[in-house]
Amino acid sequence: MASMSMWPFLLAVCLVGSFSTAAPESYEDDIEVGFGDNYFNELTEEDQTAGETPTASPEPCKAPTFTKWDKLFTMLENSQMKENMLLQYADDIIKVELQTLRAEMLQFLAQYGGFCASAAESTARWAGAQTELRIQNALERLQGALAVQNAQHDAALQQLLSASGNQAIQLEQLENSCLKWGGGIVSQAKSFQARHLMQEVTETENGGRLGKNLATISSDLQAIREQLTLYTRSTLANMLPSGCDTGLIFPMRSSAAHVEVSPKRPFQTNAVTICLWVKLTEVINKTVLFSYSTTSNPYELQLVLNGKSVLFTVDGETHLVEASEAVQEGRWVHLCAVWSSQQGLASLWVNGQQAANSPGVAEGHELCSKGSILLGQEYGRYFRHLGFQNTFDVELAFTGKMTGVNMWDRVLDSKEISQQARVDGSGCGIRGNVVAWGVSVIEPKGGVKLIY
Repeated sequence: MASMSMWPFLLAVCLVGSFSTAAPESYEDDIEVGFGDNYFNELTEEDQTAGETPTASPEPCKAPTFTKWDKLFTMLENSQMKENMLLQYADDIIKVELQTLRAEMLQFLAQYGGFCASAAESTARWAGAQTELRIQNALERLQGALAVQNAQHDAALQQLLSASGNQAIQLEQLENSCLKWGGGIVSQAKSFQARHLMQEVTETENGGRLGKNLATISSDLQAIREQLTLYTRSTLANMLPSGCDTGLIFPMRSSAAHVEVSPKRPFQTNAVTICLWVKLTEVINKTVLFSYSTTSNPYELQLVLNGKSVLFTVDGETHLVEASEAVQEGRWVHLCAVWSSQQGLASLWVNGQQAANSPGVAEGHELCSKGSILLGQEYGRYFRHLGFQNTFDVELAFTGKMTGVNMWDRVLDSKEISQQARVDGSGCGIRGNVVAWGVSVIEPKGGVKLIY
């Protein structure tokens, strides 16, 4: 930009210099003053000829030569100048606009500031009122929930008190009906229950704390429940199932322990049902529960245990029915074996439910009379009618308890079997027509005892 501004100035200097050097040579001595007709200052031919006299004129000023780089720098200087001008202009505009906006904001605040403050205050008051209303509603709901909870606690307390009274009555009944050796536990539990029952009634009447009462009642009931559980276990361990009054206990395994049973009458039949209750002391490979032997076949009928399975054989071990996982140590179980020579249908029933059945078991066979019935052992090849001493295999001896042994010369239906299998009730009142528990003659031998 500076080079372009100097260019006219240089041209002007060159022109002035050329005129100053040419004037003294041409007009210093040849100028004539004429006052004639040259009013209009016209040039004559002589003047023109004289003016054409060749003189040495100076060389004119030459313009500087610019390269492409000079031009490029010149353009950059021009663009930089324009940019600075635009930036300055933009800064001026922004400053003016900001001042205008500030003035307008000040005017707006001066005009509407009071209205905004009042609106903000009213909004804050409304929000506070709404919050207070919600808090009040929440408190009311909480009070209602507390009232419902208190009512439920009162109802639960009444139920617990009623249950405590019922338990006291039941404990009294148990005390009157159980064995004498259990009377001490029952009396202690009943007195414990009655004492805390009266204490809770007194605390309730005097307005005692509900939570404390409930916690005390719960702990007391838990303690009573534990005592009742222990007492029930000990009682059931010595009680006989299905209302039976008597039972047999086989205290140990020995070669002499057995029970002989005399049938009510001689029988010869092609159908049979044998039922009994048994509680096993130890699970072993083979244990004989019931056996019927004759002179011709020592294995006419057998009901045996093999581990936890029950096996029923008719006319020898080749014809059998098996029910697996039927017995457990230390638990009473009711077993029934049913057989009919017609089609050889045989089945085993466990606790009133059919557990196994099989056709073709000794089909067409007939049971002979005048045999011997043993409980807890078998004669096998040492049948007494052959004149041998009553010697048994100790490995087959039963150990545990047995009761409710009955035998029929017919097939019992499912209803009759399930009625005998009830733990409570009067199942022992149903007696067989061949062997009847409590009526048929039984002879415990070899340390087997009859318990009451």
